Amino acid sequence: MGNNRVLKLRKAMQESQLEAFLVTSPINRRYMTGFTGSAGYVLITREQAYLLTDFRYMTQAPQQAAGYTVVEHAAKPMSTVKELLDKEGIKSLGFEQDVVTFSTYGVYSEQLKPVSLVPVSGLVEKLRIYKDENEIAIMQRAADLADSTFSHIQNVIKPGMTEREVDLEMEFFMRKNGASSSSFDTIVASGERSAMPHGVASNKVIETSDFVTFDFGALLDGYCSDLTRTIAIGNPAAKLLEIYDIVLEAQLHTLEHIKPGMTGREADALARDVITKYGYGDQFGHSTGHGLGMEVHESPRLSKLSDDILQPGMVVTVEPGIYLPGIGGVRIEDDVVITESGIRLLTHSNKELLKL
Repeated sequence: MGNNRVLKLRKAMQESQLEAFLVTSPINRRYMTGFTGSAGYVLITREQAYLLTDFRYMTQAPQQAAGYTVVEHAAKPMSTVKELLDKEGIKSLGFEQDVVTFSTYGVYSEQLKPVSLVPVSGLVEKLRIYKDENEIAIMQRAADLADSTFSHIQNVIKPGMTEREVDLEMEFFMRKNGASSSSFDTIVASGERSAMPHGVASNKVIETSDFVTFDFGALLDGYCSDLTRTIAIGNPAAKLLEIYDIVLEAQLHTLEHIKPGMTGREADALARDVITKYGYGDQFGHSTGHGLGMEVHESPRLSKLSDDILQPGMVVTVEPGIYLPGIGGVRIEDDVVITESGIRLLTHSNKELLKL
């Protein structure tokens, strides 16, 4: 894993005319090395691949970071980086401009001089867009756990419980079954709160006739799943049943027609056009989907403004919704892998309206 990703990064560095590149993002560090510790830097040069970390990880890091030279850095890590750069006669260093703060940039500039710092955006993130077979296998397990969690909560949820109680039950189930955490703050939004696209679980009591939207995922072995389903408690209002059918139609239509070669805006239109046809275009205010991987929101974007081209190996969500303030809302979401001919579903939870 490590060597192959280093080779790909070196190719990207060459295209950007970089002598060396410093990775400081924890997510990108883990992606590049497999190292799961909480501190460290990755330094890639044209000849060497280094993982710099502190004494706490000098046993763990060599075991995880295949293909890397593991170095225990000094109290000032950049002094060790400078030594390694000087050893190869490197005069300039690329860094992650979207990660490094202005104050940290000042520290780097001072401690690395006269090495010049070159701001770079998205060098590792562009590699992460394309998932290999091992990554997809992990993401399948994360998706399976999300599906299992949804099945579990159907047997637990009942009127009188608070959204927060439901959220805690879901979190416990995911952790008990292998997740290190949830992918993000779990959304359990019931009744009128289901009209809030990001209605994180609250102390609201779930009542009979509520729609309840669950948007959640499991973070498993470094990768996220992201699943949304909306269910009914008792007999909901006719307007809610109407928008459920529309959202389901939009989501199924998108899953049927999304394919490689499409732009993000074309994929977004598959769902948006269906919802707009029924007169609810203004009530679908977010994008149809987003990339998924080590972070819950990655490239590509399935939105009205996205020119990203969908290609095999990308993993994206498909999640149209309709939200009616004062009434309620519906969102249905699955995780899919873009393949050579279309897609492969990772999540498989039932989407027919469940009435409990």
